[in-house]
This record gives sequence, C-alpha cells and structure tokens, in this order.
Amino acid sequence: MNVAFFLIPKSHVAYLTQGSSFRQGMEKLRRYGYTAIPVVAADGRYLGSISEGDFLWNVMSLGSIASQDLEDACIDQIVSDRTPPVGVNTPVEELMDRLLDQNFVPVVDDRHMFVGIVTRRSVMAYLMDQRGEEN
Repeated sequence: MNVAFFLIPKSHVAYLTQGSSFRQGMEKLRRYGYTAIPVVAADGRYLGSISEGDFLWNVMSLGSIASQDLEDACIDQIVSDRTPPVGVNTPVEELMDRLLDQNFVPVVDDRHMFVGIVTRRSVMAYLMDQRGEEN
C-alpha cells in the first residue's frame, strides 16, 4: 500500500494559487472550514501552505482589516514550508509519522507538481474500517 491509496485528488481539494489576495485566502478557509490550505503555483508546483495563524499575524501587521487592504495584500509573502509534501511513492509509515503532527499532508509527483492531499481523517477512517472487519 502506498500514499496513492489515501489520496484526495487535487480536483477535490480546495487550494490557493500563487498571487491570491488575503481576502481570497481567508474566504476559502472559512468556506471550507480548513485551518490550513495548500498553495500552488500557476504551473501546478506545490509552494507550501498557509494557516489561520499566518493570516492572523499578517493581518495584524497590515494595520487594517478593511476589505480593500485585504484585497491588495498578496499571500505570496506568507506561504510557509512548515507542511512539506511527500511523493506518491512515499512509504505509508512515513506518511503516518507526518500525520501525527499535521491535519493533512500534501502529495506531489516526481516533477513536484501538486496532485492532492492525504488527510488524517481519511487514514483514521481506513484504520477503523480495517479494525471493524477484524471483529
């Protein structure tokens, strides 16, 4: 079994694209109920992620929460590499280790193109199903 077994494909994942505004990012987090969200370049490369905390601290540094100021501020300066991706051929043990500390793990292909995420929830659901089948 590998990472692809648990993969939620990019087409089913909310993410931000490079150059998005703070307002767009904050609205997407709120709409999907995420606490962090992947950021992808225009060419599809995974760049990092942004968390609610990243927005909070950086909005405070803007000195304003006016809609126009949030529209003018770009997320590119606050993208973090705290959520490094794994490749599709990463061993499941490494994936599990990452999910202990993160809600999701970004997945990239050999060209570093974002292909989707694996969530802690999806892995736990699988493990619970397996446990149920054993009983």
